[in-house]
Formats: sequence, C-alpha cells, structure tokens
Amino acid sequence: MSRRPATSADSTPKLPSEATPLSVLQRFRVVIRTAQRHSQWIERQSGVTGAQLWAMQELAERPGLRVGELANLMALHQSTASNMIDKLESTELIRKERTATDQRVVRLYLTDKGSDLLSRAPSPARGVLPEALRMLEGDDLLRLQTALDVLLGQIRDMDEGFGMQPIPFTE
Repeated sequence: MSRRPATSADSTPKLPSEATPLSVLQRFRVVIRTAQRHSQWIERQSGVTGAQLWAMQELAERPGLRVGELANLMALHQSTASNMIDKLESTELIRKERTATDQRVVRLYLTDKGSDLLSRAPSPARGVLPEALRMLEGDDLLRLQTALDVLLGQIRDMDEGFGMQPIPFTE
C-alpha cells in the first residue's frame, strides 16, 4: 500500500503547492538519514549490517542463489556482493557449496546460525528504503524512476563538464 497525496472531492491527488530545489534536497536528506538510521539500528540489534541482513533474507527466500544473482537482487556490483558474502561466510552465517557437475558454480545457503539470527532480527530485513519502494504502486514507482533518471542525467552532464568519471547506476 502506498501513501498518496491528499485527494480533493474529485479524487485528483493534490500536489504540493510549491517545490523548490531546497525542499526536494531536504526530502533527499530525510530519506538518506532515515535509511542510515535504520541500518545502524539493525546492526546494533543483530550484529550484522543492514545490507548483510538483506542478503540473508534473500537467501532465506531463495536458497542456492549464486553471487551474481544475489548482487542483481540487491542492485549491487558483483564484487561488492562477493565481499559481503565472504564476511558472512567467515562469521558462519552462510555457507558456500560448489555443484558436483561444475565446480566453478558456487551456491549460497544460510546456515542454522544464519537462520536463527534472521528469525530474531528486526524488520524489515531489506531495510526501510527498499521496502518502502516495494510498497509503491507501479505508476508512482515509474514516475519516481523517471524523475531520478532526469536528475542523474543532469548530474552526469555536470560531471562530464568537470572531467569527472561518471558514477554507474549500480555500486
């Protein structure tokens, strides 16, 4: 269920009366601080980072994922996901298994210790921002993505003007 702007008698969503660059920037800051605060709370409560807990949730729902598949589900670069997996494996929260038919293929599974931690961990395991985005209706999500794509395009143009390397969409 998504939260929509208040509606008038004719059921047309009322948009804010004014949007300024600073009012939008303020909202970005609130979103970022909220996500960071939730991730820090997750870590204090469970002993793993918010991203690690999210990865564990994905493995609980889809046992046997490969690192690349997990990276795609979390919109991470494969090397970032691989480093996170190594840390989770070293703390015995997940295990890697190679398939008998192809030793290059590594599958990921939660250990009993990982399942136990996940069952006691605070919710949402994926974090408040990914979960809130999942709750948006399709048309709202599309509008948000379109507006962010325009913003990212402007930032890229500015970066190129400064001779900076553009930041890719994934980590």
